[in-house]
This record gives sequence, C-alpha cells and structure tokens, in this order.
Amino acid sequence: MNKAVKIILEIVLALAAVGLVYAIYNSVMKPVNFNKEKARRQEVAVQRLKDIRTLQVAYKGVNNRFTGDIDSLINFYNTGKMDIVMQVGSNDDSLAVENTARVKKAFKNLKKDELNAKFMELYRQGQKLVFSISTPIAVKDTLFHGRENFCIDSLAFIPFSGGQKVEMESLVKTVSGVQVPLFEARMPWKALLKGMDNQLRINLDAECEDLGHYQGLQVGSVTAPNNNAGNWE
Repeated sequence: MNKAVKIILEIVLALAAVGLVYAIYNSVMKPVNFNKEKARRQEVAVQRLKDIRTLQVAYKGVNNRFTGDIDSLINFYNTGKMDIVMQVGSNDDSLAVENTARVKKAFKNLKKDELNAKFMELYRQGQKLVFSISTPIAVKDTLFHGRENFCIDSLAFIPFSGGQKVEMESLVKTVSGVQVPLFEARMPWKALLKGMDNQLRINLDAECEDLGHYQGLQVGSVTAPNNNAGNWE
C-alpha cells in the first residue's frame, strides 16, 4: 500500500470514528434535550391551566356552575364581578359577640341585606358587633391583579402549539345523589410539544396510554370529582 492511499484510508477511518462518536452522542442527548424542552414548556402550560382553574372556581362562585367555553371564561374575567366578603369585628371580642346576638334577636324579622344594613348603621354609631358584608368587585381587579405579564388573551391557547385552543368541557353529574358541577381543561402533548422530535413524542403518548394516563396535561375531571386537581400534582 503506497503512502498516499494509506493517508487517505487513515483520514476516512478518522472521519468514520468522529461520525460514530457524534451519532452515539446525538442518540444519548436527543432524549435528554427532549425532556429538558418538555419541562420548559410544561412549566408554562401548567401555569396557564392553574389560571384557568382559578377563573373556573370564581365563575362557579357567581354562576353555581362551571363553563365549558373558554371564551365565556375570558369574558367573565373582562366584564364579570364577584362578591368579596369582609368580616367586621372579631369573634374573640366577647362583648361584640354578645351585642351581635342581641341585635339579631331584636331585628329577627329583617331580611339578610336589611339586617346587614342595620349592623353597619349601629357599627358606625360606635357599637361593637361581629358581622360580614359582601361587596361586588370586578373580577379583573381581583384575580391575577399582582401578576406581572399576565395576559388574559393568551388563556384560550395551548402554548407553543401555533394557536390551538385549550380543550375544555363542563357538566353537572349526579354523585351519591348530589348534583356536582365538574369541569376539565386539557392540553395534549401533540399540541404542547409541537415541533419537537415526533418519535419521542409518540413514545411519550404510548407510555401515558400504557399507564392509563391522559396523553398530555389536564386539570379537573368530568369523569369524577377530583377537587379540580391537575394531573401534574
């Protein structure tokens, strides 16, 4: 073998070795990088689902039911109002508790709102009382008020999906003879992990299916009451 051929062969073998090392490294790092990006996206998605849950609970507090329409939830945030309950006086003040009982007995024929108005009148006159009053406040002035970068218009969409809407539904189910309002909101991996390695995403879906889990992130359940828990909790 002449010298030139030997040099070319050595170069080819060296390049092949480099290529093999790169292929091994890439095969090892591909799932590592996939899981790293998945975790980054999941953090954003989980916060959005938590925000949906917060709004759903507030919506139910006003309407006695959840909504299956994400646009209705956004409209509730933008235009709705909710009652904020404030307690006046302290139950630790025995004089206030005793005086409250006396006033209730004296005005037992008054309706709740009328009684509260009487309480407020007497309180302003200097009497010690314990009672609660509710004040309607705009939802958007109450929820997420201190959250920087909160954007209600993003709530409807699955992050990183290119504009796919969050899947959401609600219903009222009879549980042990009681009517229970339920809701669930979902973000499938297929949408949330859009643009990432498709085979690894398919493997993730298959793993979830084998375990009997939803193939993505979900908060709440229309199948059975779960205290509006998220499947990441």
